This record gives sequence, structure tokens and C-alpha cells, in this order.
Amino acid sequence: MRTVIAGGGLVGLTTAASLRLVGHDVTVLEQAPRVRAAGAGIGMWPNAIREFDRIGIGADVRAMSEQVDAWFYDSAGHAQRAAGHADSDHRFLLVPRPALNSLLADAVGRDRIVTDARVAGYTELDSKVVVHVQDGDDIDADLLIGADGVHSRVRAQLVPGSEAVPDAGHVAWRAVVPSGRERPEGSVLTIGEERTRGGYARVSPGQTMWMVNQFAAGPLTGTKRERALARARHLARDGWHDDLLEMIAATDEGVILENEILIVPTLAHWTGRRVALIGDAAHGLSPHISAGGTLGVEDAGVLRAAFAAEPGLAAALTAYETERKERFAKVRAYSAAVEQAADAAEFAMRYADFSHWMLTTAPAT
Repeated sequence: MRTVIAGGGLVGLTTAASLRLVGHDVTVLEQAPRVRAAGAGIGMWPNAIREFDRIGIGADVRAMSEQVDAWFYDSAGHAQRAAGHADSDHRFLLVPRPALNSLLADAVGRDRIVTDARVAGYTELDSKVVVHVQDGDDIDADLLIGADGVHSRVRAQLVPGSEAVPDAGHVAWRAVVPSGRERPEGSVLTIGEERTRGGYARVSPGQTMWMVNQFAAGPLTGTKRERALARARHLARDGWHDDLLEMIAATDEGVILENEILIVPTLAHWTGRRVALIGDAAHGLSPHISAGGTLGVEDAGVLRAAFAAEPGLAAALTAYETERKERFAKVRAYSAAVEQAADAAEFAMRYADFSHWMLTTAPAT
């Protein structure tokens, strides 16, 4: 099957590598001039690592990553965990995104990735889908997969009126910096005042990622560093997080990432006759549950399994959409519950409930 994938990020590349296992002839169209990764580090749960094992990069991903053993703190540093939950419900790998994307590109085959190629739209026909490339030639395929993120052009055509919307003034700041005097066990995650959350964790040997986010952040004044510091002070009382404040203050303005969080509304459908959405293009979520990347990789595994099990394109796409929409109805409910947690103790309980559900209901792919 000739398959074109719009988007050469984490989910697009994982999907390409996964579908190659079931015989798809894949081409990845990436709008950037090279394979790259926006962002710093990304949390990958065991659900995702199992899919990486299947495409042959699991051992390399583990070797480049740092294990996070999550605890939850109030702004004075008092640690919380929900009773009745195992350590395994709080563990994931923090993976450096650029290195992960490079691994995935090698797994796909770099000759199958076309850069400087942005999908502008498509035309679905009975026998094929014609992919229209901005400033380029059309490409004929059997299947088009939109892995082009929250601003997906594929989604815009498949589901008109589905533009991503701001998540109630939710803004996030983060950066990767050289590790210093901070605690090696990190401080993920502190639940602070004024609906602020954040902390830091080792993302790879010698590198630490700090992150701060705030819901209903209000007007943004000053530099990115000043804005991040102002929110980080909501996480710091009685000496707790002096190291985080020092880390942010010493971070070069140019490496700080600041993002207004956008979410994709619940979609009426994820697929057409020869088109499917995957990852953030289908279900872009707030990052406060640290599971978006894992859920996108799950999508890739479910889609691969559907093609392995079903006799035709229509049946495979129906099976994929049905399974993933059902799972995301529950994900969104858990996400809302975690977001509304009032303090560290409540956050710890709601997060553990979510993570246990995520791990124990992972799709069998």
C-alpha cells in the first residue's frame, strides 16, 4: 500500500516505521528543511516503549533516556503520592526529542523522508488519494495520514471547523540546560499557587529540563525568562525550589520555549475513505498529564495492528477510529480531573488513577 504521511515529527515517523512492518510503501512529507524536533524532552511511558521495541529502536531509546520516578510536591516541598498505587504507576522515561527523532528517521529510512514539503490539501478518489504539496508536485497514494499536529491542514479539510483552540490561557515555559547543583532526583511535579505547576528533571546525562506552566496565566509582560520566573515563584516557598529559580535565571533567553497551549476539540470522525488523522492532529491535548506523546505512539501501534488484522483499507480505518475514539473519551475525562486538582495531594491521587488506567488498559497491538 502506498502511504503518504504528512508530518515528520515523533508520531509521523513512528507511524511510518510501524506501517513498514506490515508492508506499506511509505513517504513522509515534512515541511521543515530537515528532520528536527521542537521542544526539549518528552515523557515516554511503557506503552510507547513497547512500540519502539517492535520497530527496533527500544534499546537505543532506553540508553539515551533518564527514568523519572515521579513524586508530587506542594510549594514548600512536601512530597505526596497516592496510597494504594505501585511505583510502576509513577515511572516513565524522559527522552531528548531531537535524538529520538533522529533514531526514528533512521528506522524509517531517510530516503523515504521528503523535507521542505508541506501538504496543502488532498483529493479523495475511489481508486486513490491525490496529495497536493505546497510549491511541489502532486503525489498519488492509497492512503494519506495526517500527522501534522494541532494546526493540521489534513484535519482542516477532513473535519471543517475543527481548528485548535486556546486552553483557557494556559501557557508553558521550558528549556534544557546543563545539569548543575540541583537534586539529581528532580522535582517533578510541584503543584503551586495561582494554578501553577512545574519543576525539573534530568533528560539525559549532563542535561536537565526545567518546565513551568500556568492555567489562566493572564497578561504576559517582560521577557520570556522574566515571565517564567514570575510563575516559578508560585512553586517556591521556604527555600524549596531555590535551585529552580537559579536555573531559570541563568538560562539564555534564546533557548527558552514559550507556548500558549492549544487543544484540538473532540472530532466527529478521524478518518475518511483514504485519509486518517493521528497524534495531535486528531487529539491534541494539554500537556499537563505528560501523556500526549505516548498516546500518539499508541495510535501508530493500533493503526498498524488494524492493517495487520483487517482485509481492506475501509475495515482497517474503521477499526482504528473506533478503538481510538473510545479510548480518548476516557483520556479527556481523566485529563480534566487532573487539571482541576486543587492541591498536591489531590493531584497525586488523580494522576495515579489516570496513569494506572493508562498502563493497565494499553491497547494490545
